[in-house]
Amino acid sequence: MQDKTHLVDDITGHRRMRRNRKADWTRRLVQENRLTVDDLIWPIFIVPGSGIIDPIPAMPGVNRMSIDKAVEAAREAADLGIPALATFPNIEMELRDEAGSNSLEANNLINKATAAIKKAVPEIGVITDVALDPFTSHGHDGILRDGEIVNDETVDQVARAAVMQADAGADIIAPSEMMDGRIGAIRMALDAAGHQGVGIMSYATKFASAFYGPYREAISTGGLLIGDKKTYYIDPANGTEAIRDAALDVEEGADMLMVKPGLPYLDICWRMKEAFGLPTFAYQVSGEYTQIKAAAMNGWIDGERAMLETLLSFKRAGCDGILTYFAVEVAKILAKR
Repeated sequence: MQDKTHLVDDITGHRRMRRNRKADWTRRLVQENRLTVDDLIWPIFIVPGSGIIDPIPAMPGVNRMSIDKAVEAAREAADLGIPALATFPNIEMELRDEAGSNSLEANNLINKATAAIKKAVPEIGVITDVALDPFTSHGHDGILRDGEIVNDETVDQVARAAVMQADAGADIIAPSEMMDGRIGAIRMALDAAGHQGVGIMSYATKFASAFYGPYREAISTGGLLIGDKKTYYIDPANGTEAIRDAALDVEEGADMLMVKPGLPYLDICWRMKEAFGLPTFAYQVSGEYTQIKAAAMNGWIDGERAMLETLLSFKRAGCDGILTYFAVEVAKILAKR
């Protein structure tokens, strides 16, 4: 028999990587990571009123919704198999002040939305944020005193707000304001109020990023912000500091960890998952979403493929799930496969 060994066989030692890539069925058979609907958390924006679906110009395809429309959206999400929503309020400007005091109103917009969604669609999870930026007149995540975002007073307030959000039916509290000690304080407050079953998804590593702009338009804080958030968000240059920050949240009782933004920080996702072994999530933030949408709208990239590829990258980086504005769009695609 003629020896058909090729020079390539000698070079590779007869190990050819393309053998497992030669057909669709083999590629599916050896695929290491898969994106499923179970990986998706859908962030939505709530506004006062009724019957409102208000498109956000900087986030094509994303709307602000009144509570009744949010309930309809929650039903659609549940029917698609999406496990949870993350809700963010855009309250009236006259209700915002330097201390974000509306966050402590039991019947405020975010809590009314939670109660309505859980009543109508009890099977879907509701994740709420206790950061004060939707409630402050200055756009910061905490209380502003004499030009400083004060840590301890903010922690006291977000812990109280967390209990009210749990009272309204929130399943998971996701504090994003990055104050020191907030996770432990929220855990103690929840337990003292009898909410031992309410989890905490810590924004364990939230970076002072350029990718938040469209979100700030969505909750109407962009034009309010005085200064920047660098005194409490993490420097994008600092990976080790981010892991130290996450370690403190783990010690204080976080049930889940989040990295925000997502794609620029895949290394942090991997390091956190390896270091702590807790359920780890990435938030594919508004700027990441808008980049893909804008490029696709201009015909510069295949939007669907780019969307799915970026989401799969989070899974490869060790994430258990992703908060993404693409959630419904992706769920519909996955349902057809």
